[in-house]
Amino acid sequence: MGSAQKAPSVSGDRERVLGSLRRALGRGQEAAADAAARAAVAQRIDEHRRGLIPARSQLDPAQQVALFETMACQQAATVGHVAHRDAVPAAIADYLKEANLPPRLRVAPDPALTGLPWDTQPLLEISTGRAAADDTASLTGAFAGIAETGTLMLRSGAQHPTSLNFLPDVHIVVLRAADVVGPYEEAWDRLRAHEGDGAMPRTVNFVTGPSRTADIEQTIQLGAHGPRRLHIILIDETD
Repeated sequence: MGSAQKAPSVSGDRERVLGSLRRALGRGQEAAADAAARAAVAQRIDEHRRGLIPARSQLDPAQQVALFETMACQQAATVGHVAHRDAVPAAIADYLKEANLPPRLRVAPDPALTGLPWDTQPLLEISTGRAAADDTASLTGAFAGIAETGTLMLRSGAQHPTSLNFLPDVHIVVLRAADVVGPYEEAWDRLRAHEGDGAMPRTVNFVTGPSRTADIEQTIQLGAHGPRRLHIILIDETD
């Protein structure tokens, strides 16, 4: 009777692969060297070193807002302005009407949005919560707008369901002009300060214009992986 062969150890194979990687990287040869390498990585993460900051983003706040709008529109987004947050419901109703879209809106359960004077627009059907398959338009806030590229920074959370950013065909975003920053690094600085040391949202999405692809015959198609329309409402009030 032949002897039984021992099955390969998955954990043993894993250690061999990791050992090969450590040797190739010059790590693990000496405990001191390995500890130094780990400390260098930890320091690099803690420092939040900034990358190259484009000169075009180093502007005063008013110019940053203007640049944000220009860059967003270049990426097929549309931008509207209101003087005060109470004007947001009317601006949304007008946008949906002008775009010949149903007067229905799925709103993020964010008090800053649900507390808007929706009763001034009785023809607008409002519901709150995560996006559903039959939602045609969604409304969310944005944590920041990045002037460098006209990009929205959207963070997930109980009041900010990520599904609202991608599932409906139309995504409407409310952004305060005061929350527009120059480069990406400043947006990350704000997020770290807001969330606290060592904490981050589960998801941070950067959205620049509506969803698109040119995979098919190099022809731009909107709405490939998300909304085909992105409309940004900038609240110009500063307080």
